[in-house]
Amino acid sequence: MSMALNGKLVTVFGASGFLGRHIVQALARRGYRIRAAVRRPDLAEHLQPLGAPGQIMPVQANLRYRWSVDRAVQGADAVVNAVGILFPSGKQSFDAVQSFGPRAIAEAARAEGLSAITHVSAIGADAQSPSAYARSKATGEAAVLETLPDSVILRPSIVFGPEDDFFNKFAAMARLSPALPLIGSGQTKFQPVYVCDVAEAVAKAVDGELQAGATYELGGPEVVTFKECLELMLQVTRRKRALLPVPFEAASLLGRICQILPKPVLTSDQVELLKSDNVVSAEAVEKGLTLEGLNIQTSTLGTILPSYLDRFREHGQYDAHRIA
Repeated sequence: MSMALNGKLVTVFGASGFLGRHIVQALARRGYRIRAAVRRPDLAEHLQPLGAPGQIMPVQANLRYRWSVDRAVQGADAVVNAVGILFPSGKQSFDAVQSFGPRAIAEAARAEGLSAITHVSAIGADAQSPSAYARSKATGEAAVLETLPDSVILRPSIVFGPEDDFFNKFAAMARLSPALPLIGSGQTKFQPVYVCDVAEAVAKAVDGELQAGATYELGGPEVVTFKECLELMLQVTRRKRALLPVPFEAASLLGRICQILPKPVLTSDQVELLKSDNVVSAEAVEKGLTLEGLNIQTSTLGTILPSYLDRFREHGQYDAHRIA
């Protein structure tokens, strides 16, 4: 970790989240001072050890309240938006967080004299998508580029890492359930990308190394199906579970039932997303708008998953040295 601060201040919205905390760490290592803009600063204490004393300072900010966004951006040399939700909850709707929020951040940055921000979106962002999540992501991208055309858009595929909401969720499910669902027969393709690789791309964008106004698509070195992801998770956790194909229609019905829960394991909108592959496009590869184009060495699932899924083995992490 660099202890020599470079004097520049970066405001990171969503700093306490899964991706946000790794972005903070990547920026801290480069010597930036970081203003961690979060809804609950009292829940962001885990960020402090990621930098030198005083290097990381949480500040309260809610994308639904423009004054708090303006305050968080004031005096910043760069701004990163890493806020995103997988499902709406109360006032935290897709429109509020992923459509209105990015515009508010970009406008606040413009008012501070900045010419660009770094905005994290998602592969699959599409204004014409049947998925509300994908539509809101596209609206957010458009708002950012309309306000600050030189901004950099980063679209990761499914992001994995110690705090992810994909492999951890299914590994926890496998502890209790004798079977796991293969929505749409599990043939949807993903290009899982390691959270630290995405964070490195964000840090390079803040450094000014990315093409102004460009949209980058970030995927890992492997294209795998939903089924293959679950099979690898079961292999790492040393559990045997049946994989049951669930047609999209039945999964959508299940999602509508589950989404009334505070933290649904599945929503009908997520089922819509699973109807389309989530991989880096050939166009992005051709233009070099990828992690490889940024000379970032990408990490494989097989290398990283055992480092945090071993706790889901029958005897927890103590199974790590047992003979499989």
